Amino acid sequence: MTWYLNNLPIKSLIILALVWLNIQTPVQAQEIQYTKPSWWFGVAGGANFNFYRGSTHMLNAGFTPPAIFHDGDGIGLFIAPLLEYHRPDTRLGFMLQAGYDNRQAKFDQVKTACDCPADLKTNISYISVEPSIRFAPFKSNFYLYGGPRLAFNMDKSFTYKLGINPAYPNQAATPDVKGDLSDVKSTIFSMQIGAGFDIPLSSQNNHTQFVLSPFVSFHPYFGQNPRSIETLNITTVRAGVALKFGRGHLIAKPEEVLVPDPEVQFSVNAPANVPVQRRVREVFPLRNYVYFNIGSTEIPNRYVMLKKEEVKDFREDQLEMVTPINQSGRSERQMIVYYNVINILGDRMIKNPSTTIVLVGSSEKGPKEAKEMAESVKFYLVNTFGITATRIRTKGQFKPNIPSEQPGGVRELDLLREGDRRVSIESSSPVLLAEFQSGPGKSNASETAALQEAPLESYVTFNTKGANEAFTSWSIQIADEKGMVQSFGPYTQESASLSGQSILGTRPEGDFKITMIGQTKSGKVVRKETTAHIVLWAPAKIDEGIRYSVIYEFNDSKAILIYQKYLTDVVVPKIPANGTVIIHGHADIIGNDAYNLKLSIARANDVKKIIGSALAKSGRTDVKFEVTGYGEDPNFSPFKNEFPEERSYNRTVIIDIFNTGI
Repeated sequence: MTWYLNNLPIKSLIILALVWLNIQTPVQAQEIQYTKPSWWFGVAGGANFNFYRGSTHMLNAGFTPPAIFHDGDGIGLFIAPLLEYHRPDTRLGFMLQAGYDNRQAKFDQVKTACDCPADLKTNISYISVEPSIRFAPFKSNFYLYGGPRLAFNMDKSFTYKLGINPAYPNQAATPDVKGDLSDVKSTIFSMQIGAGFDIPLSSQNNHTQFVLSPFVSFHPYFGQNPRSIETLNITTVRAGVALKFGRGHLIAKPEEVLVPDPEVQFSVNAPANVPVQRRVREVFPLRNYVYFNIGSTEIPNRYVMLKKEEVKDFREDQLEMVTPINQSGRSERQMIVYYNVINILGDRMIKNPSTTIVLVGSSEKGPKEAKEMAESVKFYLVNTFGITATRIRTKGQFKPNIPSEQPGGVRELDLLREGDRRVSIESSSPVLLAEFQSGPGKSNASETAALQEAPLESYVTFNTKGANEAFTSWSIQIADEKGMVQSFGPYTQESASLSGQSILGTRPEGDFKITMIGQTKSGKVVRKETTAHIVLWAPAKIDEGIRYSVIYEFNDSKAILIYQKYLTDVVVPKIPANGTVIIHGHADIIGNDAYNLKLSIARANDVKKIIGSALAKSGRTDVKFEVTGYGEDPNFSPFKNEFPEERSYNRTVIIDIFNTGI
């Protein structure tokens, strides 16, 4: 029995913990349906631990005991309805309590002159109104509060008891004196600070939610002088608990909507065989400029820089056989040649030892820096190619002879100044500048072979736009005119391709019904059908052609005199009888799109006008022209626009000449 009684509390705690967990677990597992309340109502109750200090002697006008009382302690009742407001998961809130507030106490016993013990009890009570600011520092259930206390006196009674002298035990007892304290203040204004902790008693699944909040507060003696006479004051520590309830707002559950399977767009692309493949041999001019980066007088590393031991093996005609890593067409090959412009110049000067050049630098920072740029090019030619220094003269100036930046210009000045920051190569030796565009000088062009990209082997492409979201996989069934069915797949991407031969075999062509069968993520099967005419690919006939280019100055649509002569004397004689001339105009990215489109069309028409005029003078009317302007469209631009030399080459017109039309 003794063991049982001793262990009963432990067993009780264990059982209560298990019951609590069993109650809490399903509650927490349920879906929350209501918000936490913002407004709370309830009642608070507790004990006031009162500490009297100071002194009191005259209790009222009719009674003054023979002894002075100093210290007293007591416990009084506090009970009050309450109101709270604090939004969930916030720090600040408001509290209000107004109720019965007892500050009773019993004073320490004192001795009178007759050596008799004297006792005093006071029963001072108030109706207290206590508004407070509530602060939850961690946005949790723990909170602090503080504010003023306004108290209205209700009771001010006292009981005075005088005992007998212990030396005279048979002495008759003195009757107790009862009454009300005099000079008690009717209103007290003081303060309080406290802390509490909210313990939920119900889950958020309940519309009405209950909270139990243990709390403690401190009421210092400031302002708590109950009487207007003497020095008596009260300090109180209150401990208690509040029971609060509030009503949450219903959390609207999203309506369960049946989401349809994503729409899939099915299409088939079966390209026809291209009967003609065009192959051109390309001729392009070279600029006699070396562009420099802003803030640097060193040759940019995008230019090909040789070592001394590599010079003996360098040949400019070998540049035609250089294949860049990401070769995608004409522009890559041309820029490979261009970025060897200094090496071509050095090779030419070695082969022609009597020639001289002038390197003219131009910089927005002035002639001094511009000359340093020219000296960088000279240093490379002298130290790498071994050119005698006296054959190269350098000078510097603010702007080049044909500047891009014009007086009064305010737009895209950074790009314009990049184009003007360069070193121009000038020479009076025709053999040295044979492959440079050099103002009024003579212009030839280096020639390189370029094979236009041929179409793939008539691959049939099946497109299922949206399949990644809708399907786990899809497949293709292809039925011919006789009902023979071939199956391909499954596929997981949105596009798949099959060669014409895998579908046709040895047949040259045929009509097919194509069915796409998709398995959705919800388990449904989706079918979509279409038809297609498929042609077996055959090698294309090669149409030989030649491509020329002319370069325009910035914001100009009139070819310089050297190009007018070039088009008339070199290009026009290469146009065969009944030939086709395809002219494409381009522009760089400086300026707005609409203006550059007009500029590229004007450049293309300028070339057509020059070629047409030359043909008319020779009595020819058999040539067909196709003229297009692409502006700065990056999908058709011959070059990128990252560097000034690329923008310079994009101010171009490309001329393709073929024996027959498309």
